[in-house]
Amino acid sequence: MLETLQDPSVFLPMLAVFFLLFISAFFSGSETALTAASRARIHAAERDGDKAASIVARLLARRERLIGALLLGNNLVNIGASVLMAGVMTSLFGDSGWASFWATMVMTALILVFAEVLPKTYAITQPDKASLMVSRPVNVIVAVFAPIVSFVQIIVNAVLRTFGVDSDASPWTAADEIRGAVDLHHQEGGVAKGSRDRIIGVLELDELTIEEVMVHRKNIVMVDGAQSPEEILKEVLESGHSRLPIWKNDHDNVTGVLHAKDMLKALSKTDGDVTGLNIAKICRDPWFVPETTSVVQQLRAFQQKREHFAIVVDEYGALMGVITLEDILEEIVGDIQDEYDDEFPGMERLPDGSITIAGDIPIRDLNRAMDWKLPDDEAVTIAGLVIHESQTIPDENQTFSYYGYRFEILERQRNQIMRLKVTKTHEPDQRSE
Repeated sequence: MLETLQDPSVFLPMLAVFFLLFISAFFSGSETALTAASRARIHAAERDGDKAASIVARLLARRERLIGALLLGNNLVNIGASVLMAGVMTSLFGDSGWASFWATMVMTALILVFAEVLPKTYAITQPDKASLMVSRPVNVIVAVFAPIVSFVQIIVNAVLRTFGVDSDASPWTAADEIRGAVDLHHQEGGVAKGSRDRIIGVLELDELTIEEVMVHRKNIVMVDGAQSPEEILKEVLESGHSRLPIWKNDHDNVTGVLHAKDMLKALSKTDGDVTGLNIAKICRDPWFVPETTSVVQQLRAFQQKREHFAIVVDEYGALMGVITLEDILEEIVGDIQDEYDDEFPGMERLPDGSITIAGDIPIRDLNRAMDWKLPDDEAVTIAGLVIHESQTIPDENQTFSYYGYRFEILERQRNQIMRLKVTKTHEPDQRSE
């Protein structure tokens, strides 16, 4: 056996097998390193002038071509090593079934340990460093194999299309990746809930319209402009708000916005004589915006006009609510409370972990406060969610189960759900009369 191993016809093929295994390990490790590398950190290194990072960024920009070239190279060397090992085992055991058996067993062990697990384990522990190390040789390999890989990719895409799969379509965006990463780190304890909410709040601004974050007309404090200055001043002081819409004849007919500071300035000019106030002159012109305006557009508009308050109307011009700069900022930083605000108006936590909540509480606010995941695609408020899912106006004491939560109707006035009890149960969706 020893003399056979020293035979050049056996010794040289064995050296070639180990060399090909080394190349296979390079391909395997490179694939893992480049696919696991952080695009954000690579981009930062590229911006700082790292040439290797620039090569990695170009390779990742065409990920299909990169993976195709590495797989092609890996398969070529693995097949070549297996063929050589079969020849070596034939020399050792003769042309019999044992030669094929031992060639298969030995190559499986060698490839698994030294060409797959070992290099990939190293690469996954420090993918950024490893990807920078292999970037230049991999770039050459990708360029050499580009024609073959392109031909293979055409065949692959054709096969996928026959099954209705679009290989170019990707439902994930950069925002989705960031959102998923932040949520994962929060679950692992690396990111605090407040920080997670702020980051995700910024990412979700583009998806929101002002209809979803405005103060609904039912909750607006409005002032009748036909009242006396004394009555108006009293309402302004009792409201706790700095800006109040003024209406005349009809609540939908908003004629102005009264700012508390403007009223104080006017009072100083009349030496505190309320009867001398001309409310119509003090009021500012109302700014009307459509409810379909995106939150980002409205934020830019607030910055450009240097305004903090706007009246929201629907397509027919009817009053829907008001939107303030604070409402938009709260979508990022969370609830901004002052001395006139309750901690969470309309919600009460119960000892069993459930809550009672007003029906007009926005789903987004509830999710943020309770760290829940109730959907807000089809409804803005918690009452709206129950009505949308049940396709009816529920009666008092009815219970529903949707999305793993139980909703019990506690109070209803006319067609409006005033108060509910919500319990997280993970029960299947159901409805009980």
